[in-house]
Amino acid sequence: MLGRTLRTDVDEGVFAITLTRAAEYNTITPEFRDELAAAIDAGDADPEAHVILLRAEGPAFCAGYGLDWSTAAQSAEQRPERSDRARPRVWDSVADLRMMSRFVATYMKLWYAAKPTIAAVQGWCVGGGTDMVLCADLIIAGEGARFGYPPSRVWGTPTTAMWVYRMGLERAKRYMLTGDEIEARKAAEIGLILEAVPDAELASHSLALAKRMAQVPTTQLVMLKLLCNQTAENMGLASSRTLGTLFDGIARHTQEGLDFVTRAREAGFRQAVRERDDPFGDYGSRKRATKRKEKKT
Repeated sequence: MLGRTLRTDVDEGVFAITLTRAAEYNTITPEFRDELAAAIDAGDADPEAHVILLRAEGPAFCAGYGLDWSTAAQSAEQRPERSDRARPRVWDSVADLRMMSRFVATYMKLWYAAKPTIAAVQGWCVGGGTDMVLCADLIIAGEGARFGYPPSRVWGTPTTAMWVYRMGLERAKRYMLTGDEIEARKAAEIGLILEAVPDAELASHSLALAKRMAQVPTTQLVMLKLLCNQTAENMGLASSRTLGTLFDGIARHTQEGLDFVTRAREAGFRQAVRERDDPFGDYGSRKRATKRKEKKT
């Protein structure tokens, strides 16, 4: 399968889904959502596939939602209805929940696929990228990878709500309440991901694990995955996910969230993100802060 945002192939029991929008840092769009959903379904249905491997081309695995289209979409919400130009539209929380639930349902296919799913992560995996990748059964990252949920500072909450289930209550709070960046080795240390490996070995290491797992009969893999995942289900994963998706919409429509969208419309979304993250000195702001220090010295 070859789409506009990804391609798929199957070999030695491994169904590989490769994200191909390298120039756009594999950011999430509605087209990306639909193609990923179809690809995961295809891998789960393929009798030759035992394991699904999600990987990406380029310097970033997934830099989150494409803020250009998503901020523009929210800006359009604030325009007056055609029937009454003097009256601004009221945010439709049910429509928002329905819209975001389509994205969440796609990410959760990695979790609910009968077959095991492995994600191989390089570079940035932030915001909506973590909503997606944390649904995979196993995550392997290159040492240069960076995780985090900077929208927790303004304009979002994790929709799939996987953080607590992966690394426990206090550690999840530590990173949710700051939005701080997490380096790959730290992510492995605190249980957010399985392991971090040298960047040059990421592709071969993740593929080797997928092929090793693919030697196990599919029936065994399906039962064992379901047995493990049921623990999180019993802890209330479905209700946490619903709350996370609903809160995400609310967070985008608080006064601070609306101000963020207004600023993005005025100065561009990249500038709005810089202003959000500069006080914390991480993500893209970390590089700018380093350059400023080097100039001073």
